[in-house]
Amino acid sequence: MSTRSRVLTFGSAGALMVASVLVGLAFPGVVGEAFAISLGSLGLIGFVSLAFYEVGLSEDRERARASSARPAAPPPARARRIPRRPRRPT
Repeated sequence: MSTRSRVLTFGSAGALMVASVLVGLAFPGVVGEAFAISLGSLGLIGFVSLAFYEVGLSEDRERARASSARPAAPPPARARRIPRRPRRPT
């Protein structure tokens, strides 16, 4: 995810939060409150999900950095297959 797209996604979540406050102030009553709560909830869900996404990306980068720093391990040796005894008929 590029820096520009990160700014746009976090900005849109912030814009939803600002819009929820403005709607709550502009439209008093149950309808305005319902719209304000829904917009605020969408904004908060956006912030939390984007934060978890950023944490996941940083973990992926750290894992890639760690795997490139250490030498590649040789493939594991194949286990010797032990022959099975035939089953007795029951």
